[in-house]
Amino acid sequence: MSIDINKARAETPGCANVLHFNNAGAALMPAPVIDAIQSHIQLESEIGGYEARAAADEKYRGTYEAIARLLNCDASEIALVENATRAWDQVFYGMPFQEGDTVLTAQASYASNYLAMLHMGTRKRINIKVVPNDEHGQVSIERLEEAIDDSVRLIALTHVPTNSGLVNPAVEVGKVARKHGIPYLLDACQSVGQLPVDVQTIGCNFLSATGRKYLRGPRGTGFLYVRLDSIELLHPPVIDLHSATWTSRDEYEWQPGARRFENWESNVAGNIALGTAINYALEWGADEIWDRVRALGELLRAELAKIPELTVHDIGKEKGGIVTFSAQNKASNEIKTWLAALKMNVVTSTPEYARLDAEARNLPETVRASVHYYNTEEEIGRFVFAVRSFLGGS
Repeated sequence: MSIDINKARAETPGCANVLHFNNAGAALMPAPVIDAIQSHIQLESEIGGYEARAAADEKYRGTYEAIARLLNCDASEIALVENATRAWDQVFYGMPFQEGDTVLTAQASYASNYLAMLHMGTRKRINIKVVPNDEHGQVSIERLEEAIDDSVRLIALTHVPTNSGLVNPAVEVGKVARKHGIPYLLDACQSVGQLPVDVQTIGCNFLSATGRKYLRGPRGTGFLYVRLDSIELLHPPVIDLHSATWTSRDEYEWQPGARRFENWESNVAGNIALGTAINYALEWGADEIWDRVRALGELLRAELAKIPELTVHDIGKEKGGIVTFSAQNKASNEIKTWLAALKMNVVTSTPEYARLDAEARNLPETVRASVHYYNTEEEIGRFVFAVRSFLGGS
């Protein structure tokens, strides 16, 4: 079944206002998600925050079930947190690292993740090994295998990086991790909602994700997957009266399952709406969304590559909906400002967001245009025409 573009756009109010190619930043929310947020906020205003949370308990619990369906896991393996970075941190800072331990990561590592590795390197004197890319620009499975020794305690992979169209081979990495019995943490911040993500197929022990990007959920929402048989590998870095029960004066017990990684206060309206966003995506179909996003990404990439003054910087054997480019004689921020005046949304990506990759490829600040299934071929045509016009073309 193909995506009904007219229906998707009719249910996305923002499509009437902007050409939105910033879906890797925060996608346009569909009407059901907006309604879910507004309805709960209205309920809070009428009966009170605590009371509204109690009244919406079934909807709130439904978000765990929706995420479980999305990832093909059990709802008890899901924790709701405020963003993907905090989800990732709960795992990384919960690992019982010792001096001399090694973390394996890839060249596409996101800045926040790598900063945490550097931080832990200072605190615990762990080693960080960056696995080189293969000839396609994705993490080399062969070199990953070669990097494994008795000191490796974690493999941390960014599935889809912030600064290119690359889709890293998460399943192949999972096979190596399982073969050697090494815990595997997958940053799926940019992949969940864009392409099918099945934790059973991937074989990761942990996964972090956000609601605001390709899932089209609200900001301030995210989630963590922790495989049940891997929970005891971690020591939650923080604790409160939600993540644990104070059983006696000097004792406590952790919540069962992944909810020990949550805290008591949460964005109730946002988390309910996150479940709505996921169910909305599941109605369209993960495979159908991926087919559409990948095709639009390929089209945008190809059309931009026809402009002589531009360089398209995307790498990888498999590419998705994130397209990055720069111009020879124009700053990327100038291009962004020009497009914004035309109500065309993009962002710029600076080398510090993915420094390992940017320095290895000598990348400048780039324009990042990220498409979603509700975007159209006609929008791509208008966008490319606008870029060409700014550069003085016809």
